[in-house]
Amino acid sequence: MIPITVMVSGQGTTSFKIKGKYGKGNPSVFSDVFRPVISWNITKRCNLKCLHCYINAVTESSNDLTTEEALNVVEEMKKINIPLVIMSGGEPLIREDFFIISEYASSIGLKLALSTNGTLITSRIASKLHDLGFVYVGISLDSPIEKWHDSFRGVKGAYKMTINGIKNAINSGLSVGLRLTVTRFNVNDVKSYIDLALDLGISRITFYHLSSAGRAQSLKNWYITPEQYFNFMDYLIEVSKKYTGKIEIETTMSPFDGIYVAHKIARNTEEFIELLNVVKAQGGCGRKIISIFPDGSVHPCQFVDFITLGNVKYESLKNILNNSKESLKQFIDPLLTGPKCSRCPFRNICNGGDRIRAYYLNGSITADDPQCFLNVEEIRNKWNIEYLE
Repeated sequence: MIPITVMVSGQGTTSFKIKGKYGKGNPSVFSDVFRPVISWNITKRCNLKCLHCYINAVTESSNDLTTEEALNVVEEMKKINIPLVIMSGGEPLIREDFFIISEYASSIGLKLALSTNGTLITSRIASKLHDLGFVYVGISLDSPIEKWHDSFRGVKGAYKMTINGIKNAINSGLSVGLRLTVTRFNVNDVKSYIDLALDLGISRITFYHLSSAGRAQSLKNWYITPEQYFNFMDYLIEVSKKYTGKIEIETTMSPFDGIYVAHKIARNTEEFIELLNVVKAQGGCGRKIISIFPDGSVHPCQFVDFITLGNVKYESLKNILNNSKESLKQFIDPLLTGPKCSRCPFRNICNGGDRIRAYYLNGSITADDPQCFLNVEEIRNKWNIEYLE
């Protein structure tokens, strides 16, 4: 995550509640490589048919962990003191034993968040989530335009159900954030989207740059253009200043966003470097976060389906992490061979952007991320920096 609001103003809403206060001169130490945040895809089933679904969710039964196996995973997480467990899917609330698993996790002291499409959040479910102490509920809403959202999510009526779920969650006292997947076809609606979020009482928005795993492989003409990228980022900086303390703005799947923000807002070289250190400390795929898939397989993050670190059905989570140093090195300290990334003075800050897009769109995990539009020479010359460790 690139915490634009924190970088711009030093203030946060939801992220400070979850991680504690961090910022310039005080980078986040909430998680680390071998005590990562876990995105737990507890089921492959889903009630929607999203065009970009990274896990290729299904509507019928899938090879999910059993209740007993899931409870064993919860115990493994507690043993290594996982700082945050994000319950995800598919659609996690579709699992009949969702609350059995969540109640046990909560009872042994794990911090829980929920990643959901929001369509199944009734008032009763929202109250149960609140009672279990879920620190955050992230709900996917991809447009302020009903027809667009329904089309992207593959089910007519999804927008209305999601808006209803958002209202139920907020009314129950939960901390609710929205997630929007940014494409060239909805990025120009971001202003209306933020207005809608403010009207709903949302405390956080995370903008996901489109990845390329799963069904997103068929959306190769959906990526934003350079002009859209710079307009989008400049607007997010402006909004972060305007609504400091009211709503928190973040992006993800493009850590070079943080380099751009630092370049735009820093007043001197010292502040520029401090801001870059905030970016570097956020981690990313395979760096301070991993994912457990529905079948128990462990991956560097939820978008990496081409590298498997192990399987919690057959091995402890602790052993899997301890034995994954070489595999995770591709994300923690990647070899970058692309003509832009390999020569970039900031490659150690963003680690080459999104390795998933590099893999699927440019043919190699070491290639350039084609979504990086930064003018590296301009940034280098302004701050007189050759290379940052």
